[in-house]
Amino acid sequence: MTSTPATSPAMTSAAETASAAPAAEADGTALHGPVTDWFDEHARDLPWRRPEAGAWGVMVSEFMLQQTPVTRVLPVYEQWLARWPRPADLAAEAPGEAVRAWGRLGYPRRALRLHAAASAIQERHGGDVPREHAQLLALPGVGEYTAAAVASFAYGQRHAVLDTNVRRVFARAVTGRQYPPNATTAAERKLARALLPPDEQLAARWAAATMELGALVCTARGPECHQCPIAAQCAWRLAGSPAHEGPPRRTQSYAGTDRQVRGKLLAVLREAVAPVPQQVLDTVWDEPVQRARALDGLVSDGLVEPLGGGRYRLPHT
Repeated sequence: MTSTPATSPAMTSAAETASAAPAAEADGTALHGPVTDWFDEHARDLPWRRPEAGAWGVMVSEFMLQQTPVTRVLPVYEQWLARWPRPADLAAEAPGEAVRAWGRLGYPRRALRLHAAASAIQERHGGDVPREHAQLLALPGVGEYTAAAVASFAYGQRHAVLDTNVRRVFARAVTGRQYPPNATTAAERKLARALLPPDEQLAARWAAATMELGALVCTARGPECHQCPIAAQCAWRLAGSPAHEGPPRRTQSYAGTDRQVRGKLLAVLREAVAPVPQQVLDTVWDEPVQRARALDGLVSDGLVEPLGGGRYRLPHT
């Protein structure tokens, strides 16, 4: 990362103005070309970006990439699409098989939601991922972000696609803040819509490009400003790269948490070909209260199915 210019009253005033400007007044025209040109040259060759991935491949990737790095997703994605190349293929299997194939990606409820979405696609849309944003949004487990991402990346439509990377790019480049708020705000959505190019094809390219820029260059901990195509226009840099002044950024711990215990319990069940007795699950974690709480949570979430005789398995229905 290169050094940033010294702060001056004029620069600070400009950044404050950009930060305070209503989203409706934002104009991304000067940003579109540099960012999409950069993307054309530097975009990673990812399987879900290839034409053969189709809308189903895009949808699977979007479920898997939530809170999970690309490097961890890639092998699971390839195995998943090889086994279930169409929504109907996944819908025909028990939901527990989706949980099993999810492996250690984390947040395994996503596997159940993706299975439910595949079943709905088969039942409501003849096995084809719908094109319309409203129909995508109506699928189980599909929220505003995923619906917009699939409509944009799979079908080339004009939608504001706001993931953490995009939000960080906009926070810095347009509003002059180091980090976006912890949770997506209405103001961010309004800004994202205002920055969208009017042309559908360019808007879809812009959505992918801003996401890639946040993932590779405008990163959370070490932005590579010298590689950024819009560094000269970045409100945060023009203000002297001020430190974050908002609420503390959330950090996710894992060791010793219920999430870790849940993961250990699921690992045993994923490897099992028959229902697992309680006493086998009792060996994965020494603290009985936390272990019982984690197991109860898995059952409540539909990730584990209790059977008679104190046995457990992945869900079959």
